[in-house]
Amino acid sequence: MDDSYLYQKIAESIKKQIISGDLEPGNRLPSVREMAVQWDCTPGTVQRAYQELNRQGLVISRSGLGTRVADHIQTAITASAPLRKAALVHRAESYLLEMLTSGFALHEIEDAMRQAMDRWRIENKKSAPRIDEAIRFAGSHDLVITWIASNFANILPGYRLELEYSGSLSGLIALSEGKCDLAGCHLWDAESESFNTPFIRRILPGRKVALVTLARRRLGLILPPGNRSAVRGLPDLTRGDVKFINRQQGSGTRVWLDHALNELNIRTRDIEGYSDEVTTHSAVALKIAEGEANAGVGLEASAASYGLDFIFLRHDRYDLVIPHENIELMPVKAMIDWLRQGAAKALITGLGGYDVEDTGQLFWIE
Repeated sequence: MDDSYLYQKIAESIKKQIISGDLEPGNRLPSVREMAVQWDCTPGTVQRAYQELNRQGLVISRSGLGTRVADHIQTAITASAPLRKAALVHRAESYLLEMLTSGFALHEIEDAMRQAMDRWRIENKKSAPRIDEAIRFAGSHDLVITWIASNFANILPGYRLELEYSGSLSGLIALSEGKCDLAGCHLWDAESESFNTPFIRRILPGRKVALVTLARRRLGLILPPGNRSAVRGLPDLTRGDVKFINRQQGSGTRVWLDHALNELNIRTRDIEGYSDEVTTHSAVALKIAEGEANAGVGLEASAASYGLDFIFLRHDRYDLVIPHENIELMPVKAMIDWLRQGAAKALITGLGGYDVEDTGQLFWIE
């Protein structure tokens, strides 16, 4: 191999070891002579590689002390976008390998990371800086929305979707106050026996708004594997051996649940855990998987992701609510176009508990 190219290979090899953590700050690199033997090259080629690493701030060479990994290596990595990305990938691969060797399947790891990101977004939503290339989403939690946000760069490079899972009602209010660009909701109106439209007319009166259907979803009771408590329906939530975990006020699931309990003459004070609230379907499933509760209302897809039992109660319809002035925004159009593709519908169906017959359909409220 030409020495003019080999020095770059040597430098790149050492850089990867530094980024992956195999070489830590202060570690001494092999001597020039040792590396020359290892790479079957001249000492001058190794010296050139070390000089290149020194130029990048990754190593420090001192006469009589040899060459060592720089103490400020983390600063150098952070300052370089390629190095920063490479460091992150190496750490992710290390974690992935650890989980795979522990017996977890790839899809289980992916689901877990997606749900962990959900929780992080909720707990740290105020710390994430706003960037111009982002569109802001507020509203009800959904696994498809989470997937879209995580993969938005593939849908439209250069843009991202910022999520705030605040519940359906809060999402519409944020939209009315100009705090988001689109909202997601699945609010059931008992009087009209319809979803979303009556609430939109009340919260966004006189505004022209587009509704784009994400999907119809299967909603029901999420229960521990085997359902040892033999919960069969909402009336069983009042039993003494049932510990419930609820969704927050203003979420579409909570709006429907409270209506359903009222219709069945079930007093909320008779349900242990009714006041214990979480903000996503995934959080409901997690509480049950961890044994902190043994019943909750949520999506079939969330139950399936944790291997939990599920008893179907009803379908709901999840819509994206988009003011007419935002419908032509490039990232919004890209999302709608993506939803209409067969690949998108196949992915949504694969999550389980979704009906995509109306996915991507758009109609206006004026």
